[in-house]
Amino acid sequence: MLVRDAMSTVVLTIGPAHTLRQAAALMSARRVGAAVVLDPDAGGIGILTERDILNSVGLGQNPDTERTHAHTTNDVVFATPSWTLEEAAHAMAHGGFRHLIVLDGGEPAGIVSVRDIIRCWAPARQHAPLLHAP
Repeated sequence: MLVRDAMSTVVLTIGPAHTLRQAAALMSARRVGAAVVLDPDAGGIGILTERDILNSVGLGQNPDTERTHAHTTNDVVFATPSWTLEEAAHAMAHGGFRHLIVLDGGEPAGIVSVRDIIRCWAPARQHAPLLHAP
């Protein structure tokens, strides 16, 4: 199975000047765990995740004044729609993150998350016997 089969094509894009509260509200309304941050001054495409927002709030920072540019990951690993789910899962496990921006022709085409991969793999493994601890 390929990334194109699992990815969400609902891509929330925000700018670097959005506050963390604005980003959180948009992410919540669209029920997504990450937003693509388009910032030409910082190299183009970055990602802001729910964990980034949580870390900021946990540090006591004000989500009404903190801007996304200060919390965006700009050193992003990108997937392509033709990657296998195994390749995407390996990249996530190796990099320690849960979301990959999927680029097609240099433009964001989707996001694939660990949850998306599990949804695809679960039916295939549904017939495997479950192991129960004694």
